[in-house]
Amino acid sequence: QVQLVESGGGLVQAGGSLRLSCVDSGHTFSAYVMVWFRQAPGKEREFVARISWGGTSTVYSDSVKGRFTISRDNAKNTVYLQMNSLKPEDTAVYYCAASTRPSMVPASYSYWGQGTQVTVSS
Repeated sequence: QVQLVESGGGLVQAGGSLRLSCVDSGHTFSAYVMVWFRQAPGKEREFVARISWGGTSTVYSDSVKGRFTISRDNAKNTVYLQMNSLKPEDTAVYYCAASTRPSMVPASYSYWGQGTQVTVSS
């Protein structure tokens, strides 16, 4: 059973940084590909970043490449999203999700956290 809980969101000025965390209280964290999605008001949920089971492979959306870094610590059952050089357009609810197969499509993910709000002021 995968149970995901995100934390680390908040209000930050443009150009600032935040680090999101997502902890899995289950016991099979290393078996899952982990991904971060985000959803802004009135918009569809969009892919942000993905990390492989062992953490050796990462994929980013073009909109965050070079600014965000996804990482994971399988010993702590935790995936992180370090967000630097934040922009107002990064404002959204950020969700972590888990799947046994890599995908950038939200419908492919069975396990989701509750989301954490990130607001970037200009």
